[in-house]
Amino acid sequence: MNIALGCDHGGYALKQDIIRLLEKLGHTYEDFGCDSTDSCDYPDFGAAAARAVADGRCERGIVLCTTGIGISISANKIRGIRCAHCADCLEAEMTRRHNDANMLAIGAGFTGRSMAERMVEVFLSTEFEGGRHARRVEKMMALENGAG
Repeated sequence: MNIALGCDHGGYALKQDIIRLLEKLGHTYEDFGCDSTDSCDYPDFGAAAARAVADGRCERGIVLCTTGIGISISANKIRGIRCAHCADCLEAEMTRRHNDANMLAIGAGFTGRSMAERMVEVFLSTEFEGGRHARRVEKMMALENGAG
């Protein structure tokens, strides 16, 4: 699977850990920055990663900032993105099963390396259940087009 990555300075170190995990698991990735711990603006990198998922260049995305909140909001501004800010493995699993989330946001200031790596594994290996959840995802996505 090809994964879009994006972070700000607060998520840079954890992104490096996730890159090593993706390589170990055999996934490819595109890194949309940032490239250091120098202060920068998360919307730039969250949106770039989200665009790669939205246009199909990457199958899923993972974005990180200190809280995970700002970068998830930024990613969700891109049409077609369902970015879920998760703090544990159950949330990472359920957002795939029920919401067909195509991006995962992690708060690097609150989530340790081991938990983040396990969340990424779960997020990438869990399939969407479909069924009644498909109807709900369709309704959610229709909101982008002014429905509801």
